[in-house]
Amino acid sequence: MDVGVIQRKLGDWECPEVFDTLKLARRLLPGLPSYKLSALVEKYELASGLDGEEKPHRAKYDAIVTARLFVLLAGRRSLEELRDQPAGGGSDEEPALF
Repeated sequence: MDVGVIQRKLGDWECPEVFDTLKLARRLLPGLPSYKLSALVEKYELASGLDGEEKPHRAKYDAIVTARLFVLLAGRRSLEELRDQPAGGGSDEEPALF
């Protein structure tokens, strides 16, 4: 979602390789009751050590915990295996605001 915003604003910007942490989490962490970022943050303690002023749904907080989630997921597979994860799939829901 954020990549599309950046591309619209910067026009000729060339997007680097992108990994969707939601799709990766669904495939690499099967069987979890929820794949919401907040649920993954809680389960894997991804907000540990953050300043108490950092709050969910704020850019800095979300960027940090998402990066930590990616590191967790990337530690389970090689870069080549992450690239080979299917991009689509019937189990992936479309992103929604509500």
